[in-house]
Amino acid sequence: MSTGNQSWEFPNAEPIVACGIDSWYAVHTRARHERVVAQRLREQGVNTFLPLVTGVHRWSDRRKSVELPLFACYVFVKLAPTGEERLRVLRIDGVFRFVGARGLGTPIAESQIDAVRTLIGQQIPWSAHPFLQIGQRVRVRGGALDGVEGILLARNDDNTLVISVDAIQRSLAVRIEGYDVEPV
Repeated sequence: MSTGNQSWEFPNAEPIVACGIDSWYAVHTRARHERVVAQRLREQGVNTFLPLVTGVHRWSDRRKSVELPLFACYVFVKLAPTGEERLRVLRIDGVFRFVGARGLGTPIAESQIDAVRTLIGQQIPWSAHPFLQIGQRVRVRGGALDGVEGILLARNDDNTLVISVDAIQRSLAVRIEGYDVEPV
């Protein structure tokens, strides 16, 4: 670090990947700051994805539907993996770090982001599910979830598809009874 005019030096600021292709990354945020962080990132010109779901909160005197982040404390950003781009994100108040080894960020497959978008966009019932590292990866064929990939799980004799975002080790489970699936 230099003295005087507050210039910062980061030894790991070199690009993660040699090519400058934009990739999705998960950013860990302060609790209940996901919306603010996403808005500030958008103001900086960063492409963001903050999946929101509607939930009912109950107070002693009333109930109200509110939109909550699907993955608490995480916002997804799409950017070129350069040191400059990462610094632009890390300078946002409320951002702790990129999710991945040494805080550099682990790219998230576009298909995983698309699967989450499809799931929340179709208004299909789902439930949070523990992250799985083992299991059969499958792709749904036909219906509203056509093309969505995940891990097939049998639970209480019904077919459940688990959509996973590997980088943040979070998953969603959706019942796919009646859908055709094929191994990936």
